[in-house]
Amino acid sequence: MADAEIGLIGLGVMGSNLALNIAEKGNRIAVFNRTTARTVAFHKDAGALKDMIVPCETIEALAAAIRPPRPVIIMVQAGAAVDEQIAHLRGVFSANDIIIDAGNANFRDTMRRFKELEGSGLTFIGMGVSGGEEGARHGPSIMVGGAEASWKRVEKVLTSISAKFDGEPCAAWLGTDGAGHFVKTIHNGIEYADMQMIAEIYGILRDGLGMAPKEIAQVFGKWNKGRLDSYLIEITAKVLEADDPKTGKPMVDMILDRAGQKGTGKWSVIEAQQLGIPATAIEAAVAARVISSLKDERIAAEKAYGNGGVTPFTGSRQEVLADLESALFAGKIAAYAQGFAVMAGASKEFNWNLPMPTIAKIWRAGCIIRSQFLGTLAKAFSGGPVPNLLMAPAFIEMMKEAHPGLRRIVARAAEAGLPTPALSSALGYFDSYRLGRGTSNVIQAQRDFFGAHGFERIDVSGAHHGPWGSGAA
Repeated sequence: MADAEIGLIGLGVMGSNLALNIAEKGNRIAVFNRTTARTVAFHKDAGALKDMIVPCETIEALAAAIRPPRPVIIMVQAGAAVDEQIAHLRGVFSANDIIIDAGNANFRDTMRRFKELEGSGLTFIGMGVSGGEEGARHGPSIMVGGAEASWKRVEKVLTSISAKFDGEPCAAWLGTDGAGHFVKTIHNGIEYADMQMIAEIYGILRDGLGMAPKEIAQVFGKWNKGRLDSYLIEITAKVLEADDPKTGKPMVDMILDRAGQKGTGKWSVIEAQQLGIPATAIEAAVAARVISSLKDERIAAEKAYGNGGVTPFTGSRQEVLADLESALFAGKIAAYAQGFAVMAGASKEFNWNLPMPTIAKIWRAGCIIRSQFLGTLAKAFSGGPVPNLLMAPAFIEMMKEAHPGLRRIVARAAEAGLPTPALSSALGYFDSYRLGRGTSNVIQAQRDFFGAHGFERIDVSGAHHGPWGSGAA
């Protein structure tokens, strides 16, 4: 009986949680896993939700269980596994059925899949899902890219399972083909920058002020009650507060300082470069994770150069803490400005017409970078076109107040020998952006000298060359 509203393939952790969320919100769902035993176990363990779940042993049975046009969510590993699953579905599903890739796909793969499905009768959705396991189970932020008609078919289900902010669902259609997955990629890039800046502030509190993890937890806990109120600040306080059950020591002190990454941060940097839009704080955050992976080299370098010559911060602790809070806030503004600038550039490049206020709104709950800050950001973009978030009136005022603290912290950290790559990059971006006359005139002169590339003059239009004479190569 075809009475399921939607189907789902792939009952791993994320897939299982998403399926339970869908069922719990009153949507009958058909599920399939390549390993039948997993499907059976999932249905058995679903408890009171069992009656809302249709376990299927074959793709054919899955198709038969869903109300046409049939939407099915694929929750498998990004890459070749998605293509294999699509190929299988093409042999079973009918015209107007909808394949939804809800994994962390590269948006260029999503665009390719759209083209490959043209003429097949099947339609495709590339859907970014943020919030991790907890979000998948209880309410993620959902970013949809695809044909608007396909979105309308699944809108009821997706808005029902998404996180809510003041009653508004944190799910939206953002544009055609790869728009949803691109926005999710930039979300993750901003997330990288946010996390790195928090880690840099933690490093200053730990090594510059000599504070213990629980003391630092109290600082982040206090900040979370103010303008830095956000999920990442909240969980940072919690992880710093926790003790290791095995040793009784602070848990954070038992964790190896080598960060992992799955590719979305790197993709955001690559796309920013391809679009010619600076995203320096995100780039620094990705590079910092790479440097963190060079543990053995870093240990050897410390032996060669000493421990970095860290000099403790002096002066009023309260003043330093106030500057650290301002530094983190200013850095956050710069990172978001860069991320939204990249999305604006991609929107023009790919004719997506990305709705910036909507993106900010659906990030207010459910996703990893959710924060009170996003409400102000949504209002800034709702007032009309903004060339850069740094030029929105509300953010001009906030940045004027916060950037002196960022400047002092970056300077003091450099003097103390404490690395702040993302915060430093954010400051450099801000200073470069607000400088009416920069220094690239020298670069243009150099380029003309060695390559006759020409330059523009400040007093006459057109291309010109300098009086370099025979010395030019």
